Amino acid sequence: MNETFTLTNGVMIPAIGFGTWQIPDGDPVEHAVLSALRTGYRAIDTAAIYGNETGVGAAIRASGIPRKDIFLTTKVWNDDQGYESTLNAFDASQKKLGVNYLDLYLIHWPAVGRFFDYKAKNLETWRAMERLYKDGKVRAIGVCNFLPHHLEPLWEQAEIKPMVDQVELHPGNPADDVLTWCGAKGILVQAWSPMMRGHVFDYPVLAEIAAKHGRTIPQIVLRWVLEKNVNPLTKSVTPSRIADNFDVFSFRLDPEDHEKIKTLASVGRFGSDPDQAKF
Repeated sequence: MNETFTLTNGVMIPAIGFGTWQIPDGDPVEHAVLSALRTGYRAIDTAAIYGNETGVGAAIRASGIPRKDIFLTTKVWNDDQGYESTLNAFDASQKKLGVNYLDLYLIHWPAVGRFFDYKAKNLETWRAMERLYKDGKVRAIGVCNFLPHHLEPLWEQAEIKPMVDQVELHPGNPADDVLTWCGAKGILVQAWSPMMRGHVFDYPVLAEIAAKHGRTIPQIVLRWVLEKNVNPLTKSVTPSRIADNFDVFSFRLDPEDHEKIKTLASVGRFGSDPDQAKF
């Protein structure tokens, strides 16, 4: 397993990323991100709505690691969708993060339940993303929580095609339709909440596979994500768990492990359905 993925424009992204959802700004997120960077993570994921961009930026600077060696992602929130508002949101995020550029900027949700014509709104937002990309302010652009029927109208009209789609993906929601669609287009899929919001510990089949390999359940799940050619985002505020979750490159799952994990596919989502979310 390579320790990077390559986007369609040639930009490389570390194979496993550190997510910061629900980690408060200030000391909590600074300590968590510093711990991740010291462990070896080089991809950090945040978002405007997380409210912790300032702390994430402070941790990156405190790490002493050259900016060019860190792959930094943030996202435009639904309130800021639109052309000028997206450009303004980007500027605000960039200021909070204290960086000269971003590696990846994403539309956070298709916002189907928020806008009467969400397809037109997504395209308007995307035009701003394309401008940021052309201006060299961001190295790659993409979306989050877009299912194939959200991606199709954007793909048809986009001048610069989405390079990433970040979705809820885990053993209970393998998102096969997204993987198939994005795979055909060369879009890298990222997995948020691969730990099923902590529910990975509820399923004996995962504990059985972990015991077989002498690994933790999170390590098994992250390895499963990687072996699907998906880029996982993992999160913890505990240094030992942060380190354990990074140690997933020295073993492989067996074919029978994958077959057993398939039995969990009917569990379903733990987060919002992109077609039902009203925020």
